[in-house]
Amino acid sequence: MSDAPPVLPSTVLPSTVLPSAGMTTTGVASVSRAGRRWWLLLPAALAAGLVIHAVHPQLTGRPAAGTAAQGAQPMAGPGALVVAGATVHVTPSRTVRGELWAENGRITHVGPRGENASRPAGARVIEADGAYVVPLLVDSAVRAQPPDRRGHYDLAVGNPATFAVTRARVSESQIRRMLMIQPRDLLAIATSGHVHAWQGRPTRPAGTPAPERRTWHGVWVDDSHELEQHLLPDGRYTETRHGRTDAYTGRYWALDDRVTYLDDTGFWAFGQLVDGVLHHSGFVMRKRPG
Repeated sequence: MSDAPPVLPSTVLPSTVLPSAGMTTTGVASVSRAGRRWWLLLPAALAAGLVIHAVHPQLTGRPAAGTAAQGAQPMAGPGALVVAGATVHVTPSRTVRGELWAENGRITHVGPRGENASRPAGARVIEADGAYVVPLLVDSAVRAQPPDRRGHYDLAVGNPATFAVTRARVSESQIRRMLMIQPRDLLAIATSGHVHAWQGRPTRPAGTPAPERRTWHGVWVDDSHELEQHLLPDGRYTETRHGRTDAYTGRYWALDDRVTYLDDTGFWAFGQLVDGVLHHSGFVMRKRPG
């Protein structure tokens, strides 16, 4: 389903409405009634277009001037980033309307933009009117942290710039327990300021950076749910559930303590590593030795 407003009928008048040089007055009168019909329809068409656009705002993901071309994928590096005109879930239950800024992988501003406030220089700007910025946290991973570190994953100044921007409204329960986003709804995913998904598509090849491969590659097991998740060296994953192999398959991207999945059936999902334990959608997995 497209988010672009429908194309309105052309407002260019037929050539017969505008008299050409040498045309007689009679000739002009003969076409004037057709011209008036076009002019009478024009205000209604324009009004309808304005109403439609107001109800369905376009999410352009427009970069700032001087950066990548409009509509292109932004760099996957941790450059300065601005999400403008969004509803930001500072926590799963608390939202604020405004902007989120990030530099060097950390959040530097959340909320309305002040009159004299200057966005980070050279930032990539996501114009996200009508979209939601949500933290990528997993409730079981949060509970595994000491109480004084459980706010580390909120979208607050000083915390890692790790979030998703989605067109679809999400609930507190979804954010905490099982956040899944359809590609058509996904505007961007950032991990520590690295944008690795844009307009529903990945910005870089799947897999794990070389220094972190030993940490992530292997078989992750949750015996209580009869789950095995195989994170393969080629950036693919496959899950065995209740003895059924390849129950879910897809690609994954691991960076720092986060993993992002794009399932072959067509949804994005998220996980988090805490003290060697992988948390994902209610599963608590430990890596099988060997």
